Amino acid sequence: MFHDTRFRPEGCSETYDAITVGAGVLTQDLYKFADEVNRTVVGGYHQTIGFAGGFVLGGGHSILSPVFGLAVDRILQVKVVTPDGVYRTVNACQNPDLFFALRGGGGSAFGVVMESSHRTEPRMAIQAAALSFTSAGIDDLADWYALTVNQSYRWANEGWGGHISGASLIHVNPLLSNAEAERSMTPAADFVRARGGSVVVEELPSWWAFFDKYVLSAEAVRVFPAGVRALHLMIADPTMQGVGNEVATGSRLIPSELFSTESGRAQLSSLISETLPFASPYVRAATPWLFNDEPGATSITPAWRDAIWHFGLSVPIPYNATRMQREEIYRAMEEHNQRFRDLTPGSGAYFNEGDVYEPDHEQSFWGDNYPTLLEIKRKYDPDGLLDCWQCVGWKGPEDPLYQCYIKL
Repeated sequence: MFHDTRFRPEGCSETYDAITVGAGVLTQDLYKFADEVNRTVVGGYHQTIGFAGGFVLGGGHSILSPVFGLAVDRILQVKVVTPDGVYRTVNACQNPDLFFALRGGGGSAFGVVMESSHRTEPRMAIQAAALSFTSAGIDDLADWYALTVNQSYRWANEGWGGHISGASLIHVNPLLSNAEAERSMTPAADFVRARGGSVVVEELPSWWAFFDKYVLSAEAVRVFPAGVRALHLMIADPTMQGVGNEVATGSRLIPSELFSTESGRAQLSSLISETLPFASPYVRAATPWLFNDEPGATSITPAWRDAIWHFGLSVPIPYNATRMQREEIYRAMEEHNQRFRDLTPGSGAYFNEGDVYEPDHEQSFWGDNYPTLLEIKRKYDPDGLLDCWQCVGWKGPEDPLYQCYIKL
């Protein structure tokens, strides 16, 4: 891992302030290193993410993404071994087709990444808003989600990014002052205080300071007493790191039109309310809403660019559930996921956090980029050496590799 204030991708002329990481570098170490050299790396919300791996290859969202883009928007160069055994330098000037594929085409499909280089931002102050309350029931939660739906278009335009789960919200903003942040969060803060909840809107000196306080420490448990409690307990308590939990999930990119109109907000709020008895919504306000991307440079679905939320549903599956019980849960999840697809025709989903049974996954994950991705896949991996579930060039569910998967 090293920092270069004038990093020049090989064969290119333009220079950037960048940090280069090996494939094994984790986010916690990267964020701390960046802070020590007075820089900020835009990345994910957990300390054990391998930054150069599937995180960035699939898109890579961050709660800083509304302002600074996705990880695929910020990657400058990749060193990768392709299935033919060739060690390649890949950037906008060398192997640009493969660079396009690696910027969103998903992990496990095009090669084995050895290192990657990423554009950084200066070390900056971060406004953090952490709100939580004890819900009185589903109706209370429905009102809370309706409030966040009604506020999220404004929040996105002001530069907020974050998570909403259960009776809790944690957002960050690198653009506003603390006074502006407090005013911006007033509707949500009033709702939470009226229910005896906790409201914190504070300025922290850097992204690392936020990450250390709200992700690495037990502070995360205090801020999220519900909703994502299990996730944050695991983060805060290393003794739980080895515990695995099977979860049925699904996700959808929710387009701006459902937030910018009264009818759209009403439809979205109503559908979330109807879903609450079955599944736990997990909202990631982590789309590149304000970021000016380079058109055609990345291979993620273009639906990312017009989305306000990356919306997810999850249902835990008991460790001792029978195969039939698992099938029932997955089928029920499919029914609920389909309702969000029907509400958002033409949108898409996130490959890294998608429904394992996503229908028309090529269109959902990559949109019109898929045919080009498939051509690139066949160029660099003509024998299909690299394969994974619903990856680019996937051989299909009948492949013996997937015989243990539940068939719906």
